[in-house]
Amino acid sequence: MSRLANRPVRIGPRAAAALILVSLIGVAAFGWPLLADRQSGLAHSQDAPWLFAALLPLLVAVVVATIADTGMDAKAVAMLGVLAAVGAALRPLGAGTAGLEPMFFLMVLSGRVLGPGFGFVLGSVTMFASALLTGGVGPWMPFQMLAMGWFSLGAGLLPGPERIRGRAELLMLAAYGFAAAFAYGAVMNLQGWVIIQGMAQGISFHPGEPLAANLVRFVAYYLATSLGWDLGRASLTVVLTLVLGGTLLRALRRATRKAAFDAAVSFDSGERPATEGEFRGLRR
Repeated sequence: MSRLANRPVRIGPRAAAALILVSLIGVAAFGWPLLADRQSGLAHSQDAPWLFAALLPLLVAVVVATIADTGMDAKAVAMLGVLAAVGAALRPLGAGTAGLEPMFFLMVLSGRVLGPGFGFVLGSVTMFASALLTGGVGPWMPFQMLAMGWFSLGAGLLPGPERIRGRAELLMLAAYGFAAAFAYGAVMNLQGWVIIQGMAQGISFHPGEPLAANLVRFVAYYLATSLGWDLGRASLTVVLTLVLGGTLLRALRRATRKAAFDAAVSFDSGERPATEGEFRGLRR
């Protein structure tokens, strides 16, 4: 197996620009209530439809830019569809039990193999599909799509397999999945925290107060309400990555090699093209 075949799909300048744009919009969508004054409408249910409307064309733009930069074709999009369907099917298996969500380990390994651009789109599309499958459509859905996209993107940005392979690679992916599972939970808690009313003063959001003070309250809120749930998600991601990661990585890389995503399109020049006279004879 060549080292080139093990590399994630590279990200070109156009795909990088699209990813930066959608990430900036996402950061603004998550964080703007922390910087708003007391008179601002802070309900994410009001801005979620606008975020969703902006997110969908930007996801398409990331796919198109990645295809344009790498020369990938419909086979890559088909693989994304298959992986998104598998991830969406995995999510309901444990989403209601102590945060045990097996889809997270699939997103880590898929982002590792497919690279950051397609990893981001895969995470977002998987979350969208799972929301439709489980009936979890609501103002939180576009935020979940962004957070899962970042989760998978990060796996694609880890040091390449030409530098870290074998057991060390699995340990790196497990460590990333553990930390990123907590990061995903923290980001999604931030989305809901700013609109929850009636909590104790020490953990509630106070619109218009200094950013540092609100962040201290958010940390207290996260530790009190979500740390145990995210620990279950992170632990399961580590276990599945270490137990099944090697097999799944080989399967994904074998599929990408057979699909020949990075192969340049060429035409066989062994046959001489027909002359005009020969072409007329064929028509007769």
